[in-house]
Amino acid sequence: MNGAPRIWPGLPVLVRLAGRPVILLGEGEGADAKRRLLLRAGAVPVGEDDADARLAIVAIEEEAQAVAAVDRLRGRGVLVNAVDRPDACDFTLPAVVDRAPVLVAVMTGGASAGLAAALRQRLEALLPAGLGRLADALFAGRGRLRQRFPGGADRRRALAAAMAAGGPLDPLGDGDAGTWLADPKPVSAPPARLALRSGDPDELTLRQARMLASADRLYHRANVPLAVLDRARADAERVECDLWPGDGLFVEMA
Repeated sequence: MNGAPRIWPGLPVLVRLAGRPVILLGEGEGADAKRRLLLRAGAVPVGEDDADARLAIVAIEEEAQAVAAVDRLRGRGVLVNAVDRPDACDFTLPAVVDRAPVLVAVMTGGASAGLAAALRQRLEALLPAGLGRLADALFAGRGRLRQRFPGGADRRRALAAAMAAGGPLDPLGDGDAGTWLADPKPVSAPPARLALRSGDPDELTLRQARMLASADRLYHRANVPLAVLDRARADAERVECDLWPGDGLFVEMA
């Protein structure tokens, strides 16, 4: 029942491009849109002859010219994004919701730019304009949080509780981050069991999803689907077992 995990179309990463050259080839609306995106990231759009560039965007409409450009660039070890040609892409560019310094990227691995754009529009309406201020406040309060919670697990639990719906740091609310950061509250993590009635991760309740996301150690029976276990943090310790040792979160099928 566990099965093999589905392979992602790629690994989402944030590449810091401020002041760095990125090759941009092509003309017209597609190339102009990519130029604006590069400039927004602080990159320096350059021509193909720039030997220092390690990334390139090929926005050439004519098929043969685009393919030839991709081949030349790859031959130099440059990673390429070929506009409207997902099979020729080493990397893809997401639809972005900008709440700087918070960036929410929606990626489909080149499957559908229209779907990514539609999801971005929904998220634009959902995420408050002041979300970036919360991120800035959390960044400024890192020292206080580390002093208050030297252990990373304690720090994660406190932040998770504060950021829950209606909490003082609710990302979709209007809480006062400064007040909470002045006196952050500890949260205990009692052992818990999670009995699932379905192996479909889409049927997880909000409480169950939060339990998985906040667990530092995850015990589970062999028949719990990987799709459910993947809702836990990637760095959470996972132990397959039949008997619950009494600590951490134990996940089983009801």
